[in-house]
Amino acid sequence: MTPNQATSSTTAHLKPTLGSLQLWGIAVGLVISGEYFGWSYGWASAGTLGFTVTALFIAAMYTSFIFSFTELTTAIPHAGGPFAYSKRAFGPLGGFFAGAATLIEFVFAPPAIALAIGAYLNVQFPEINPKTAAVTAYLVFMTLNILGIQIAANFELAVTLLAIFELLVFMGVVSPGFSMSNFTKGGWAGQDHFSLASLPGMFAAIPFAIWFFLAIEGVAMAAEESRNPQRSIPIAYIGGIITLVTLAIGVMVFAGGVGDWTKLANINDPLPQAMKLVVGDNSNWLHMLVWLGLFGLIASFHGIILGYSRQIFALARENYLPLFFAKIHPRFKTPHRAILAGGAIGIAAIYSDELIKIGGQSLTANILTMSVFGALLMYIVSMLSLFKLRRTEPHLVRPFRAPFYPYSPAFALICACICMVTMIYYNLLIFGIFCLFLALAYVYHAMTVGKRSPMQDEADSNSMTTKTPAR
Repeated sequence: MTPNQATSSTTAHLKPTLGSLQLWGIAVGLVISGEYFGWSYGWASAGTLGFTVTALFIAAMYTSFIFSFTELTTAIPHAGGPFAYSKRAFGPLGGFFAGAATLIEFVFAPPAIALAIGAYLNVQFPEINPKTAAVTAYLVFMTLNILGIQIAANFELAVTLLAIFELLVFMGVVSPGFSMSNFTKGGWAGQDHFSLASLPGMFAAIPFAIWFFLAIEGVAMAAEESRNPQRSIPIAYIGGIITLVTLAIGVMVFAGGVGDWTKLANINDPLPQAMKLVVGDNSNWLHMLVWLGLFGLIASFHGIILGYSRQIFALARENYLPLFFAKIHPRFKTPHRAILAGGAIGIAAIYSDELIKIGGQSLTANILTMSVFGALLMYIVSMLSLFKLRRTEPHLVRPFRAPFYPYSPAFALICACICMVTMIYYNLLIFGIFCLFLALAYVYHAMTVGKRSPMQDEADSNSMTTKTPAR
């Protein structure tokens, strides 16, 4: 066995310190920026009513997915999350595809959120360059993540609670100006009535509906740092998805009903602009929304940095990435090199306008779409892993079992496949870039296969199994 084999999964371990409330904060915080921006791009192609149908379909997919995914997370509480489940089910190649897809999802989501942070600050301070603000956000929150998981998780919980409070305030403040006729006017891709011509726009809006819930699965990457993952993970996931579905529907309906919703499509700050229609440009409510609205973006940004760093760390620990990134800070016990690596890629993406601003869409929309491709591939592989492990390892300890099995995971799998096919059809060029990233990752995977012996892979898989006694 080479030195790399010996150290791939034995020298670097994360400290279990997180409780149920902190994990719920991470679950909601990872996603809550999706309620602040991103979804309004879906209005541009589907209209308010068409996008509502798309969003409800995606909400059903995520609900069934999360209930199924929780079974995997509690049975195999590992920092690699989907990488670990797929590796156990389908071997190193399955682990590679799930790990690479998750990495693309979590590395490309933060620059989109960072740009939205810059856009929100630009509303308050027009002299601030949004890209400069985005890079500053990276530097600040990478530092906070490096300082320790307890500090990071407690901060995440605090800003998540503030973000939820702000969304409730937004709905309350704009409610006097709400009219259902505003929301429904031209709601079917510019038409007042549904027709078959509405369907293409509804399918094209899928990535923006996914943005409402994207990255909630990132809690799985904190499972290794949970004190009791078999109990805490189900609480976090179930409570999180209920919270997010409720907020998504409320924010979308109230924002679309306060005036001309077409003015809110294709922008990064729909909530402040919606509030302007009700309270004017200089209201104290508007200033409060801009400032507190940042908490939602910060919660997701900070949480996804935690998520991508654990994915890089886990892949490096198993020699799927250079072992250099599996090192843990000697004082803070965090994967500091993985945090910095993902940040470097994100900052490069922010300044890659000519590469990423393609297909007539904004830079943010294209980054978002790339992240969604990674998520969908990971969802598909994860659900296949659930079916495979149920068949090949029926005696694996499963503290939480997917309800309505096999129908619930099958529904999630079918929905994810439909979304993937639709995404490819409407975003062929970005899908080509996504495939290029996967191909480059596979080249590295093939070149380093000698560092991952079959014996080590088997040992790694065994080390992932929960030790909780069967019930």
